[in-house]
This record gives sequence, C-alpha cells and structure tokens, in this order.
Amino acid sequence: MEHGRKFSLAVTEITNLEFGKMVQAAADKLNQQADFINSLNVFPVPDGDTGTNMASSMASGAKYEREAASDNVGDLSAALAKGLLMGARGNSGVILSQIFRGFAKAAAGKQTLNAQDFVDAYANGAKVAYKAVMKPTEGTILTVVRESAQAGLNKVKQTEDLVEIVNTIYEASKTALQKTPDLLPVLKEVGVVDSGGQGLVDVLEAFDEFLSGKEVAKSADYKPDQAEVDEMVNAMDHQSVQGKLDPADIKYTYCTQMLVRLGKGKEVTKKFDYDTFYNYLAKLGDSLLVLNDDQVVRVHVHTEHPGQVLSWGQEFGDLQTIEIHNMVWQQEEIMEHDDEGDAAASDEQASQPAETEPAPETAVIAVASGDGVIKLLKSLGVTHIIGGGQTMNPSTQDIVDAINQSGAKQALVLPDNGNIFMTAEQAAEVAEIPTRVVHAKTIAQAMAALLDYNPEEDLATNQQNMEANVGNVASGEVTHAVRDTTIDGQEIKKNDYLGIVDGKIVETNPDLEATAIEMVKKMLDEDSEIVTILYGEDGTEETAQAIKAAVEEIDDELDIQIYEGGQPVYPYLISVE
Repeated sequence: MEHGRKFSLAVTEITNLEFGKMVQAAADKLNQQADFINSLNVFPVPDGDTGTNMASSMASGAKYEREAASDNVGDLSAALAKGLLMGARGNSGVILSQIFRGFAKAAAGKQTLNAQDFVDAYANGAKVAYKAVMKPTEGTILTVVRESAQAGLNKVKQTEDLVEIVNTIYEASKTALQKTPDLLPVLKEVGVVDSGGQGLVDVLEAFDEFLSGKEVAKSADYKPDQAEVDEMVNAMDHQSVQGKLDPADIKYTYCTQMLVRLGKGKEVTKKFDYDTFYNYLAKLGDSLLVLNDDQVVRVHVHTEHPGQVLSWGQEFGDLQTIEIHNMVWQQEEIMEHDDEGDAAASDEQASQPAETEPAPETAVIAVASGDGVIKLLKSLGVTHIIGGGQTMNPSTQDIVDAINQSGAKQALVLPDNGNIFMTAEQAAEVAEIPTRVVHAKTIAQAMAALLDYNPEEDLATNQQNMEANVGNVASGEVTHAVRDTTIDGQEIKKNDYLGIVDGKIVETNPDLEATAIEMVKKMLDEDSEIVTILYGEDGTEETAQAIKAAVEEIDDELDIQIYEGGQPVYPYLISVE
C-alpha cells in the first residue's frame, strides 16, 4: 500500500452512479477551494480568478452530466465534456474542459469503465489538453495532468483496483504541483504553486475521497458572485428607467458617428490637429468621443447639426462610414412599445424583443465592463458587449450566445483580456456563423484594433488588419496589491499601488497618482504620439488631469485624451501609441 494508506474495499468498475457522484464531488470541492486557488495568483492584484473560473466551469459540467438521460458512462462523460466546454471561463477553465474532452473521446461507447479504461481516458485527456495550447508551458496544470496520467498508466500494470489507481494519480498530481515552482521561475520568486494545477489536484482529490469511501463535504451549487447579480439588477433597472424617459428631455436629437480617413478625399483643406478638431465638435453637442491614429479618426457626438459634423470631418479627410440615429424617435418607439406591453400584459408579447435596428452584416463583439469603456468601444464600431473582463471572465456559452443571437452573418470577437482568449477560440469553433477572434489583451489594444475595422472588408482581412494594430499600443494598468510579495525583483507591500505595463509590474508606490505618473513615464518613447487615460470607478478626473499635466511637462506635443471609463479593479487604464 502506498504512503501507508489503508484502502477501502477494491473497486474494479465505475458505473454511471459512481461517475456522477465523482463529478459532483469535484464540483463541490472546487467551489469550496475557489478562494484559496484565487489567492495563488502570481500578481498580487485583486483580479485573481482561476479558482472562480474552474469552479464555475466544473459546475456547468456537473449540471450537464446530471441532466444527461443515460446510464452509459461514455454518454455521461460526453455530457460532462460538453458542459465544461460551454461553461468554461478563463484559460484554466478551458484547459480543464479539454482534459475531460479527451477523457470523453476515449470513454465513448463504454457502459462502464474498468481500471484500464479510466487510466487510458485520463491519459488521453492529458494529450488533448496539451494539443489545445499553442505554446504549452511546463510548471502549469499541463505538467500536473501529464505526470499524474503517467503515474496512472504505470499503476494499472500492477492492479485493477481503481481505489489504488486513483489515489496514485492524486498523489502524483500533488507531487507534480509542488514541482511547478522549479519549472516556472516566477512561481518560485512569488512563493506559490500553479493555481490551475492546484485546481486539478482538487478535482483528483475529490475523486480519490469518493472512491476510498471518505465522506465528501458538499456545498451549495455554484452561484454567480454579487457583482454579477448587481450587474443583472442594474440592467433591469436601466431598462425601466429608460422606459420612463420623456423624449422632450433629450437635449440633442441626433447620435452621429463617422470614420474619417485623414488626408484622403476631394474636400480636404486642413491638416489634422487633435485639439482643433475636438474643440470645434465640442461646440456642436455633447457625449463627444474623438479617437485617432495616423490614418483615421473616429467620432461619436450627440448633436442637433449632424450635417455640420460631417462637413467638418470632410475638411480633414473622406468619410469612410457614417451613422446617424434620431434618439428622440427611438425613445418614442421605446415608450410606445412599453405602453403597448403594459396594456396587453400577455406572455406572448412579453417574450418578443423590442423593435431594434436591423442586424449588422458583421457582429463586432467585445468583452468589457464600465459604462464609459462600453461607450467608447461602441463609438468605435462594437455592436455587442459581453459584460465581464478582469474577475468576471465570460463562459464559452456566454460568447456563443452573443454570437448566435446577434442576427449577423459573421462575427469578430475581441476578448480584451488574455485570460479569455482560449474561451473565445472555443466559442468561435462552435458558433453557428463564421467567427474570428481578434487577440486584443486589453481595452487599449481593442481600441487600437477597432481603428482598423472596416465593415466593407471580409472577416479574415479585418482580423489581420486589426491584429496588426494591436502591437502599436502600450497598455498600462494601475491597481493595488492585495498581499506582500516579491516579483521581478521588486518588494511589494500590501495596499501599495502597482503600475503594470503589458503584463509586467514596472512601478510600485503607496501613492496612487505618483504610481500612475511614473508608469506613464516608462511607457513613453521618442515615437509616442497619443496618450489615452481612462479613469475607473475608483479613479477621479482630477487625478487624471494631474497625470495629463505631468505628461505634458515631458512632451507638450503629445495628444492626451481623458475619458471616464467606469471600469472596476483598475482606477486608471492608460495607453500610449
């Protein structure tokens, strides 16, 4: 007996009953361990969500498995894999789904699983998970699944007892997990093991506890966190408030948007200067957004004079795209629809969506949070928003639903977070319409990418052009440390502010404003032209203006733009192009 452990009666076969209980035990275990797994995040920032993502993903898998009408373990494992796929959140959730996808492929058609079946299925899960990752990194969950699978393959040569075999797999996973800091230097520097690997160890521990007869602590089914609940409540409240808005109270009638190709066209009379361009439009209305690079400028403004807006744009270039919406008319339609709905009060009418604009040819779908950030992205051509981002990674199902319900013929997805890439790729594979992923890791990268979006181009060309623009922007984030640690040679104290540029901590300071200013200084170089500052729900316009003033002292020729982003977690998001 290994490790001096006393085993219960031998188990040589896993039936549908055992399989279902193992899966539920794993879901419960991850739910219980979510906060601990989150705490293993390498960066000491308040967005560690590996545990939350894995718990949510496994809860979805367990639900699909419970609802599968079959006594065949092969069918149940396929249901588990489908549930994990559709519920997968974050890279850790996606990799977990791939492990059980491989498991299900090997278990297909099997009424029950004997020892060899189980070991082969788990080993195939390791293979499929490795293939799913473009550049597999050792010292992660991949190492844990590979080494524990090999331990199972070795053990099955000695015994047919699944209790011993699963325990061996579990013990090997713990050993592999403890080695992850030796394989991934950043883990050793910070003093943690890999968080995704810890999640897999917890899954295997649950399997081991169940098969060995230990009482497995149960927990309530996984539920969305309070932030998600609040978001849904706020959305409902917003709808009801909008229904009561008097159209006469709308100050400006026309929501006007345009994309100008700078220096192109027959009417060009002026060379683009950001302040000159912006200040004229500011006199014509409100809700003004102006974003530009060397080639194009995008405008969003509420005005009574859309013709003057368009004419002004033509003085700097030709108009590539134009959108003008009568907001008074739209509000009248909403109120009329609400009044009809109240009068009829029928289930059939309640189930019908409000009359909307025709679906776009291409749905441009972005993941974002914060009213200002969402407004910015929509002004740049985003047609659909999926709520989420840091701490709130959407699931595969969330993204698939947004794609399939868009009414479009094709879709582009901007995850705006590296931890959502794999989820978005999975969604693109199973969506009902052709879909491409634009690999923007940050809101700043998404904004840069959208400047090269052209609704007249095909899907592949847009993806290529947009991704080419992603590399032209440096993305800075300011947040606070949630624990003491050392990373990249820097001593970091809990509650200090951190300046993070393209995933690397470059500044730490007890003062928020000083952190942001020093971070921006390190982002600037001789080619820098545009600085964009988004202040979040924990930031202020006053501090944003102080950051702007400090940057202007360095280079007064920079175009510096400030917007209220409203984003959580990060008081300031700052980009340099």
